[in-house]
Amino acid sequence: MNALRMEPDAVDFIEATALKKELASGQELALVDVREQGQYGEGHPFHAVPLAYSRLELDAGRLIPNFAVSIVLLDDGGGDTLGLRAASRLQAMGYQQVRVLKYGASGWRAAGYTLFKGVHVPSKTFGELVESHCHTPRISPEALKFMMARGDDVVVLDGRSRSEYAKMNIPGAVCCPNAELAYRLHRLAPDKRTTVVVNCAGRTRSIIGAQSLINLGAGHPVFALENGTQGWYLKDYPLERNGRRFYPEVSATDSPLEAVRQKAAVLAQACGVKTATADQLRRWRHDRSRTTYFFDVRTPEEFKAGSAHGAVHAEGGQLLQGTDLYIGVRHARVVLYDTDGIRAPLIGSWLRQMGYDVCLLGIAESLTVQDAHVASSQAVDLPPLAELFPAQLRALDGAVQIVDLRSSMDFRAGHLGGAVWSTRSRIRGHVDAGNERHGEAYPPIVLVATHPQIAALAAGELSDAQRQRTRLLIADAAAWEQAGLRTEATPDFPADADCLDYLFFVHDRHEGNKRAATQYLEWEMNLVSQLDVQEKSSFNLHQAT
Repeated sequence: MNALRMEPDAVDFIEATALKKELASGQELALVDVREQGQYGEGHPFHAVPLAYSRLELDAGRLIPNFAVSIVLLDDGGGDTLGLRAASRLQAMGYQQVRVLKYGASGWRAAGYTLFKGVHVPSKTFGELVESHCHTPRISPEALKFMMARGDDVVVLDGRSRSEYAKMNIPGAVCCPNAELAYRLHRLAPDKRTTVVVNCAGRTRSIIGAQSLINLGAGHPVFALENGTQGWYLKDYPLERNGRRFYPEVSATDSPLEAVRQKAAVLAQACGVKTATADQLRRWRHDRSRTTYFFDVRTPEEFKAGSAHGAVHAEGGQLLQGTDLYIGVRHARVVLYDTDGIRAPLIGSWLRQMGYDVCLLGIAESLTVQDAHVASSQAVDLPPLAELFPAQLRALDGAVQIVDLRSSMDFRAGHLGGAVWSTRSRIRGHVDAGNERHGEAYPPIVLVATHPQIAALAAGELSDAQRQRTRLLIADAAAWEQAGLRTEATPDFPADADCLDYLFFVHDRHEGNKRAATQYLEWEMNLVSQLDVQEKSSFNLHQAT
């Protein structure tokens, strides 16, 4: 019997009130929402991290690297068994303390606690708290537009990732992700009289980026662009597409950086960030009583060229923007690494204020850290599915059940004729329904997926007999067309209510929909007002001097 088919151990339930107390206890806890992204985004507890059941075993090891940590799983409740199913999968991987929130999200709301809409809620909320606490200077789109038109000495730095910047940017802006701002500013704005404006798509990274420069004593006039590219667009100002102005190359030995390095060290220490040796990190990675994350916060190019052994890449600005995508355990220990002594201390100062126990690994440390008990997808038996090629599918002449496991929006845009859209949590029902339509013919089942492991996980939900007749078809529109397979688009199907993986809440805000952009910005600014005392106290903001 493979790991996907193992029977679950006994699973305990926890009441919402008891979970609320545990979240405030200071002990390590992973509160994991196993619903799909769209369901999660429509309402979840403040500290819940998203880990969709469709990818559970693939992402669990990255988010929850300690098999011994306490885990609470969250589903919709009201008869939903998804939490129990997910618990059995995690137990099969080797996780030892797995519970399920009784009545799920419904039980949380019934206990009087808030379900927060949106994604990256703690990070977004933190940005709003920082602006309020630090009085981060901001500039309106109108004022910036006027300065640029007048020819003032101003540089606009886009604090997002390269891929986000390429989608749209303020005209003339340079892509410089937040963690890189202080490290590269001496090349981007060598004159201290130059006004520096930091922007993102909305608010969070504009605020954190600008305040980062201020906290490190940049010496320039520094502002966050109010409401980012969305605010710019709402004023009917044009945006550029496919920008190519990227952050400049620098060397950690550049003379202006020594003063920045000293300020970063002072800031990190003032925020309670500690230092660690390679020996300490090695011991921590073997210690099941604590969860330790080890991140390299430099650029993707630097990480690819070489990093400390055992480090996971988490570009610093993205780590702050979407902390719940990297760190699944509250009150965990986080170790950061860079090669310059600026980026890691800066990111560490912010993570410490977000409530994490943060340490910096010395640049000169030689690492031979072993990954002892770190969980990974390799702990799960994922028997591969036999692959079916497009020409073979055409030869079957429609005598198949086609189940498409791609995103619902990809399915709407174009799918094979006769296919149904499904997720791992729903595939058994769809296949059983297909069996009823075909009677006793039992045709082959074809799972369409972008990655074989996604299909393998979904196939694990089927009966042994069903799985034996299941094949994998890799999603490749060009290959389908070449083989003469018929495809069709269904813009309104699946219905919105069935698109479990898609968060309509943020839909179209970057695609010319002013109403969507306005609603999103209002959501961000309203986050702090929804916090209760316990949730607000999970942050510990420091006022830089």
